[in-house]
Amino acid sequence: MVYLKIWSLKGEKLKKIRVYEVKAFSKGDIGGNLAGVVIGDTDDSVKQRIARELGYSETVFVDGGGDEESRDYKLEFFTPTDQVDLCGHATIGAFSLLRSLGKIEEGEYWQNGLAGRLRVRVEESKVLMEQKTPGFYGRADKRVIAKSLGIEEDVIERFPVEIVSTGLKDILIPVKSLESLKNIKPDFERIKKVSKRYGVVGYHVFSLESLEGSTAFTRNFAPLYDIDEEAATGTSNGALAAYLKKYEIVNNNRMVFEQGDFMDSPSRIEAEIDNGCVWVGGQGSLVREFELVLT
Repeated sequence: MVYLKIWSLKGEKLKKIRVYEVKAFSKGDIGGNLAGVVIGDTDDSVKQRIARELGYSETVFVDGGGDEESRDYKLEFFTPTDQVDLCGHATIGAFSLLRSLGKIEEGEYWQNGLAGRLRVRVEESKVLMEQKTPGFYGRADKRVIAKSLGIEEDVIERFPVEIVSTGLKDILIPVKSLESLKNIKPDFERIKKVSKRYGVVGYHVFSLESLEGSTAFTRNFAPLYDIDEEAATGTSNGALAAYLKKYEIVNNNRMVFEQGDFMDSPSRIEAEIDNGCVWVGGQGSLVREFELVLT
């Protein structure tokens, strides 16, 4: 049994909490995006410290489900620097972990948090999470975006460069080719400033060209939250699914997004649109348990 030991600055022992490292949206046994998971009641005063010390793009704190009949769980998400409303890969990883620990079975559950009360479907080989109702918040300046990505403005597709959210706001940026997407040279300091200006988490850049004939290939940059690039982002691809459907760029209600291959962490994110509701999902699994001591 592995525990996380939390100590006050004076050395006073507060509590021991078991910690898990999970991954979500993996491509078979490889790739995916890592998250930290802490299950059980955790003192609010130490959650940000835990997330900072663990260093994952997101750490999720899971509480609830105290009896077999309960299908409600409270999830709180922290990056190393801030609390955020929602995180796709941490949700997928957390519910996959709950299933592997025998705490839940296949079926429908609820996650409750800053983004509201959203459904989660646990299936045999994957977990799907409901997204918030898609919101479209205006367009961003292509010239400014192109400069921050180290590309010419004409590399950006004719589709809108738009702020979209199904839980977290991102600027969706279409580029004309997979090669252009691969060769982006992001200026992270500029991206931080632009993200602050537009009130978004970061950039979700995509091409309709892909490696395996999927709906699109994506890259995600969120340096404002100490995440220069992420291997898989559920909420951003949920927003992308809503965007592609709104502008009739894609007619299918089922989509698959490739991400992370350029980071040697190939990830595959599935999206479904059902009566206007966006679901995002994929594989999730436990990687390890370990002990962390904060002093």
